[in-house]
Amino acid sequence: MTRYAIIGAGMMGHEHISNLALVKGAVLTALCDPEQSSLDRSTAHAGQYGFSPSCFGDLDSMFKATDLDAVIVSSPNFTHFEVMRQVMKHDVAVLLEKPMCTTVDDAKALRAITKDYPHLIWVGMEYRYMPPVTEFIDRVQAGVTGKVKMLSIREHRFPFLEKIGDWNRFSENTGGTLVEKCCHFFDLMRFTLQDDPVRVFASGGQSVNHLEERYDGRQPDILDNAYVVLDFAKGTRAVLDLCMFAEGSEEQEQIYALGDIGKLEVGIPSANLTWSPRDRSGVEVENIDTPTDALKAGYHHGSTFFQNTRFHEALMQGKSPDVSTLDGLRAVQMGAAAHQSIETGLPVALDFAASENG
Repeated sequence: MTRYAIIGAGMMGHEHISNLALVKGAVLTALCDPEQSSLDRSTAHAGQYGFSPSCFGDLDSMFKATDLDAVIVSSPNFTHFEVMRQVMKHDVAVLLEKPMCTTVDDAKALRAITKDYPHLIWVGMEYRYMPPVTEFIDRVQAGVTGKVKMLSIREHRFPFLEKIGDWNRFSENTGGTLVEKCCHFFDLMRFTLQDDPVRVFASGGQSVNHLEERYDGRQPDILDNAYVVLDFAKGTRAVLDLCMFAEGSEEQEQIYALGDIGKLEVGIPSANLTWSPRDRSGVEVENIDTPTDALKAGYHHGSTFFQNTRFHEALMQGKSPDVSTLDGLRAVQMGAAAHQSIETGLPVALDFAASENG
């Protein structure tokens, strides 16, 4: 059995527990979180799957007392950099939840120090692994649409959920909405197109959510809506359309790729993949199945199961990560550039080719 620990026993930690139970050969050995209530809830949750993890309030105690093969870091965003610095003192593989870090400087620094780390490090961009989205990406990369001229990602969803200490109400803790939430989508853009952006222009604001909330007299400052337009090096134009006061939406995510042959789109949670050829030969709609147990194990349309399975296989077989720390850095850079554009009202140029750490 491969011995796992989860660092950060909150909401995402819960989801990882449920999904580890589905990964053959994985056992949850330890939980680490300074918040006792989170440890209590996660221990009870783990017990439903036959896991009996030891619980720790700090990393030093956990590593001294426990032999581990891999850790999943699902602690709050602002802790990722320091947690990783401590974890990397030990011989373990790491699945690091998104965003990799909350600032570009920290993401660059983490990328630099992980280059020589001898074990697997994988950044958790699970949206790649939703089965309908995976199928969409495969078909786009196979050339179904022809050369992609436009790529659009729309997420119309519910507001940010409540977290321990309400840490996610402030950009200083999250990196900002376009880093915290949307790094997934910027990663999807790069991965689908196999290309990097050269320019970002964005408009966004906090229009509805959390305006009446106060924490120690402070009002939350997280954006709840934005448009982000990106020009990619090979000529594709992409757009992110985000609204976080759209609880009534039938589809939470919709992704469109438009090329010179036709349009391919996918919707979540409907899982419908729709092909609309330019020759008007007929629209084709196909529903992409996701196993029921994977759907029930989390809030991300089965993606956490498939991501964790891929991570486990890479660990067992000595493979490279699907999502590297370079991918994690790029997603943070794109989100940070979008925030900069909103603040200045100007487009932001990106030159990832200038250096590997960009």
